[in-house]
Amino acid sequence: MNARACLREAKRIVVKVGTSTLTHPSGGMNLHRMEHLVREVIDEANQGKDILLVSSGAIAAGMNTLGLKERPVNIPARQALAAIGQGALLHIYEKLFHEYGRTMAQILLTKENAARHHQYMNSRNALLALLGMNVIPVINENDAVAVDEIKIGDNDNLSAVVAALVDADALIILSDIDGVYTANPRTNASARLISEIPEITPEIAGGAGSAQGTGGMQTKMEAAKIAQNAGVTMVIARGDEDGIIRSILRGEEIGTLFPAREAHLKTRKSWLAFGKRLTGEILVDEGCIAAMRRGASLLAVGVTAVYGDFSAGETVRVLSPAGQEIARGIAAYDAADVMRLMGHRTTDFHELVADGAHEEIIHRDNMVLMV
Repeated sequence: MNARACLREAKRIVVKVGTSTLTHPSGGMNLHRMEHLVREVIDEANQGKDILLVSSGAIAAGMNTLGLKERPVNIPARQALAAIGQGALLHIYEKLFHEYGRTMAQILLTKENAARHHQYMNSRNALLALLGMNVIPVINENDAVAVDEIKIGDNDNLSAVVAALVDADALIILSDIDGVYTANPRTNASARLISEIPEITPEIAGGAGSAQGTGGMQTKMEAAKIAQNAGVTMVIARGDEDGIIRSILRGEEIGTLFPAREAHLKTRKSWLAFGKRLTGEILVDEGCIAAMRRGASLLAVGVTAVYGDFSAGETVRVLSPAGQEIARGIAAYDAADVMRLMGHRTTDFHELVADGAHEEIIHRDNMVLMV
């Protein structure tokens, strides 16, 4: 069964809708579009599926309430608008969900909820409990209290973290574009839509005109990487078309599809890969990568470079010589010690660092392979 056909079997789906889909170009809330979105979501839930909605739009709703035309730059002003807009946005959603006879619940998350394991588990348990009650969670990042250090960063990434959190089968990101193009379709007439991206290569993730053209595609690539590695099939599609969710879940050729990797990560591995904040990078050689893929820990002898100022116990990315992300894991040593140890064998550790008790730079139990 191909990835498109697998979407017909999806039982737990996260739908993310962007601000551009929820608002008119003038800045006012697009109530027609919101009603169709809620109706589609409820219609899928009425078929026995677990549906979670990740919604942007709080700041836009706050701007609309105050009659502002330009989004403020400074964080306190955006937080204030989010505080105003959350209530306005929730009121619209509550009214629409009530109209179609379904109960919803508002959930506000920050990176802090994901970074600490007990909060990650609490968030997971709360969401699963709501689904068990046939309630549709409406989720947003808590912009009113989040600052740069704890923000997940955007609702694309938030939706992918939520999908990993609840072991979703599918993630649908609705935006103002049809999907990923070979170039920016707004400036290049020869740009073509890419139907499926089985693996996010460095060229796709950071490529010039290909994946970066429109609609904040960089964050969508980051979300796709999270989703694929969490065993979630992701689709990017245009959000202003009625019936779009139904069509995607019927396996129709719509948008750009990112097929899931085969197995779901266990809950702790999922938290390790997608909950904790990344603080640095470790570059390794091909021999080290081959050993890690066979189940080995990351040893110092295979490390070729270290980037960032991380401490022992923090999460880092493991990169190939070409810059591709191979794994994520908890470092047993801080960045300075890893730099001293890289290229050396374990027997040399006690001569090189004060505390050379750990044989591995990252133990396999604290590491998640990303490819």
